Amino acid sequence: MGVKSTFFNSTTKEIIFQVILHLVLFLFFSFDRNEPKIHTYKVVTFLTYAVVALVINYVLLPRFFYKKKYLWFFLNVAVLVGLIIAVEELVIERIYFPDTRGKYFPGIVYSLLDVMPVITILAGFKFAWDAAIKQREVEELKVSVKESELQFLKSQINPHFLFNNLNNLYSHAIEQSPKTPNIILELSGVLRYMLYDCREDYVALSKEIEHLRNFTKLNELQIEERGAVTFVSENVGQGYNIAPLILTVFIENAFKHSTASQSKDIFIDIATAVTDGGELHFTCKNTYQPATNTESLSKGIGLQNVKKRLQLLYPNSHTLQIYEDGNRYYVDLKIQLNPKRS
Repeated sequence: MGVKSTFFNSTTKEIIFQVILHLVLFLFFSFDRNEPKIHTYKVVTFLTYAVVALVINYVLLPRFFYKKKYLWFFLNVAVLVGLIIAVEELVIERIYFPDTRGKYFPGIVYSLLDVMPVITILAGFKFAWDAAIKQREVEELKVSVKESELQFLKSQINPHFLFNNLNNLYSHAIEQSPKTPNIILELSGVLRYMLYDCREDYVALSKEIEHLRNFTKLNELQIEERGAVTFVSENVGQGYNIAPLILTVFIENAFKHSTASQSKDIFIDIATAVTDGGELHFTCKNTYQPATNTESLSKGIGLQNVKKRLQLLYPNSHTLQIYEDGNRYYVDLKIQLNPKRS
């Protein structure tokens, strides 16, 4: 029903546009300041031009030009123009001007200059109309593809996160660790946010920061007494939104880097701050042992996913730097946030 409604709406607009165009062009074509009235000859001639333009616009353009059969298109146009010149010179002018213009042929150049302006304008406006419609369809398709891609990328996060933390939960359960209930509780809270609280494209920044705190606490259980984790959040007010789960991957990677390569002296520092201009500055630092093969961690599906989401959601409004320095791994991300809608 919606498609039919859109089709009829578009068709109606085009009909109205064509009617107005033909009326305006006819007035210019038939106007003679020396004799301000509409002659029958002008009406008949304009109607023949309009018929030729109609054939070009709704037969030749879609059948040949838009299918890139340019030779056939121009051959058919040439035949139509030749036909209309013949009708005008051999029929119309002999009927209305039998004693003057109907007695001689002024030449092909003069005839083309007489015929082509009206036909070119009518066909040109139709071509421009079709181009505008096609451009709008392309833009709508781009938006649709972008939304589909974002939904796909977002859907990858939950299974990825769940897989990693279920492994952690399993290892604690095998060891009958007393921390198992806490892990289940923290995991439940984080999953609740992922599944229910962040269904929208953007969420309140304060909620996302709260989720990051809970997520950090959940992963901090892996470290136990082997190191220290700090989480600092400054100037996070209620005035901004952010795409959900953008920052989670960086924290997850920090824990994976550290716990996979170190058995002690683990250090993870996470900080978020928002400037007065609404720019979020997120940093995440962690220690790791370079001798350990952690290259795959920095090139995993989670990091590729979040880079792609940043490109789609914050084009030209974010900077991301990821680098290593000795036994430190750094993530420095700046995002120009969206103001929260009231």
